[in-house]
Amino acid sequence: MTVGNRMTMTCYTDTHGFGWRHVDLFVHDAEGRELNWVHWQVPEDGPEAADAATARVEPGLRRTSEWRHGIGPSGIHFWVADAEWVDV
Repeated sequence: MTVGNRMTMTCYTDTHGFGWRHVDLFVHDAEGRELNWVHWQVPEDGPEAADAATARVEPGLRRTSEWRHGIGPSGIHFWVADAEWVDV
């Protein structure tokens, strides 16, 4: 990853019943602009399911902060945490 870039993971609650439970991994530049992202599905909502699925599908990815809760404009609950790649 380029110096000054940072990564965050975001997980959600399926508030609107879309049936699309997932974790997003975002890469941001030093100014906070989104450079890239990828996502993977999880079997349940929320941070615990996100941590379990991430350990299984991306064992080299580690959460480096606590999950921070937020509520989006549509009422969807989400959590954001800092992340980094580590050698496994």
